[in-house]
Amino acid sequence: MMSLDIYLESVVCEHCGRGGEEVFSVNITHNLTGMADEAGIYKHLWRPEELRIAKAEELIAPLSAAVKLMMDDPGRFRKHNPENGWGDYGVFLSAVESYLSACQRYPKATLRVWR
Repeated sequence: MMSLDIYLESVVCEHCGRGGEEVFSVNITHNLTGMADEAGIYKHLWRPEELRIAKAEELIAPLSAAVKLMMDDPGRFRKHNPENGWGDYGVFLSAVESYLSACQRYPKATLRVWR
């Protein structure tokens, strides 16, 4: 597999058992790991379990900081655009912004990654 799949799943209600469905997903090429590392969110995206992150709310602050950093200095991140053209700064920024928005919308959602 040449990409990372990230999923947010709704909380299962302890009373009725409903929930647990996918509320968000995004796919990010592994070609953008250098950009993620530069933004300080490589482990947050690719290996959240190593940071003991399990809930969307735990990603809001680091993803917000990364988006701000990337928007404030695009050149710093564009230098990590892969030579093969699979993924780039704009694609990565958009994916992180979408993920952040989903985390804000579903803060109690659990996350799952497949790499």
